[in-house]
Parts: sequence; C-alpha cells; structure tokens
Amino acid sequence: MRWIDTNDIALDLLENFPEVDPLSIRFTDLRAWIVTLPNFDDDPNKCNEKILEAIQMAWIEESN
Repeated sequence: MRWIDTNDIALDLLENFPEVDPLSIRFTDLRAWIVTLPNFDDDPNKCNEKILEAIQMAWIEESN
C-alpha cells in the first residue's frame, strides 16, 4: 500500500486497531501506526496532514 490507498489503509487500521476510535488518535500516532502496517510500502516522509485527514475520514466511514 501507498499513501494514496486511503481506503485500504483505513481497512487495515480497522482490522489492526478495532478498539480505537479514529477521532481520538493524534496524527503523529496515526502516521506511526500506518508505517508499521504489514502491507504498507511507501516512503514514510511523503505523508502530510491532508493525507492523514483523508485516511482518518476513510477509517471513520469504515468503522460505521
């Protein structure tokens, strides 16, 4: 997965952190969790706040 795969990342986050409310996580923690996902294979430095917001929104949608 790459940073642009927001829905895939959101699904992996939901699977790996089912007890976490996506609205309660800080972006610094979210980024750290994403780069440790087994299927994630992108440059960790190519991330920005807009990307993290998109992932967080997708995670919220998937968790509902």
